[in-house]
Amino acid sequence: MTRKRRNHSPEFKAKVALAAAKGDKTVAELAQQYNLHANQISTWKKELLDNAAMIFASESQLGKDTSEEVDKLHAKIGQLTMENDFLAKVLGR
Repeated sequence: MTRKRRNHSPEFKAKVALAAAKGDKTVAELAQQYNLHANQISTWKKELLDNAAMIFASESQLGKDTSEEVDKLHAKIGQLTMENDFLAKVLGR
């Protein structure tokens, strides 16, 4: 018997993670209530707590991080393009 993989919405994940973070019920009780595995609830709770600071980060801080990453990736693409061109000339293609 195969079981179909369930995909949960971000809203559902947030609701369960917040319930776990509150600590009113144990993870086992929440697992039974929401029909989930306790490890999944613990993972969502950890993600929530690790990424909670991003909620309060300003948009300029988030944009700065992504623009720096994009610049690094563009530089890497340029480097790889130059290497491919050089190797194509050396190999006579």
